[in-house]
Amino acid sequence: MIVKRKEGMFMKTAVVTDSTAYLPEEIREKYKIHMIPLSVVFGTESYREEIELTATDFYQMMREQKELPTTTQPSTGMFVELFEKLSKEYDAVISIHLSSGISGTFQGAVTAGQLVQSIKVYPYDSEISCMVQGFYALEAAKMAQRGEEPEAIIARLDELKATTKAYFMVDDLTNLQRGGRLSSTQAFIGGLLQVKPLLHFVDKVIVPFEKIRTKKKAMNRIVELLGEDAKSGGQYQACIIHANREEEAQAWKEELEALYPNVEFTLSYFGPVIGTHLGEGAMGLGWMKK
Repeated sequence: MIVKRKEGMFMKTAVVTDSTAYLPEEIREKYKIHMIPLSVVFGTESYREEIELTATDFYQMMREQKELPTTTQPSTGMFVELFEKLSKEYDAVISIHLSSGISGTFQGAVTAGQLVQSIKVYPYDSEISCMVQGFYALEAAKMAQRGEEPEAIIARLDELKATTKAYFMVDDLTNLQRGGRLSSTQAFIGGLLQVKPLLHFVDKVIVPFEKIRTKKKAMNRIVELLGEDAKSGGQYQACIIHANREEEAQAWKEELEALYPNVEFTLSYFGPVIGTHLGEGAMGLGWMKK
């Protein structure tokens, strides 16, 4: 498909990500990042996260409900509508989404991109989620504002992906198992002997990394893993991600900043959709080379 360029010297590229990147609204506005929401369903009520439901309200509702909520991805129609709207102002769109191994959102962007004729769509599978996914969207948006070609932006995201790591621990594996979002669980039963399994993404799905006895030891192990990369040199960006544990996350951030001056730390959270599967109290740390 040949894309006609709008007025101006360079190709105008829009950047889209979904709500599970948990990018603050002011950041999305500053870098012109467009968001498509996933939803959480409590009983018969559906809420678009980051629009109709905040993380704080979500965890409160989780405590009050007997039944685990479910999550839904954006419809193909929502993607088509957004891409067609963007085509009025942009030549191309890079659509960055949570791992295709845990959600059909990326595939929705692929399908919609094939249906829309008015704009060239570049769907991108982050193979991860949360603020690490947000880092990809931010990098893409900064490059797009400089007028970089979409292919150059995709190549840069692949470079970042090669240095990206993320580990997280949950207080209990029940939600992940019930929601079908955890692979290889047979050898890892989180409720036994206070085990706090350390999890990570491999080949787009969540798998156990190590079995650790306590939360403190699990968090220390994540710090060790970050240190292995940070001490090898270079500048890194990292995010501490929490499920309704802001004070604990802030304290951890201050501790890490003192240890690794070559790492720029951001504080973020597991919002409603990801929080549905991880449960309250989960903590994570993700990083990539700058």
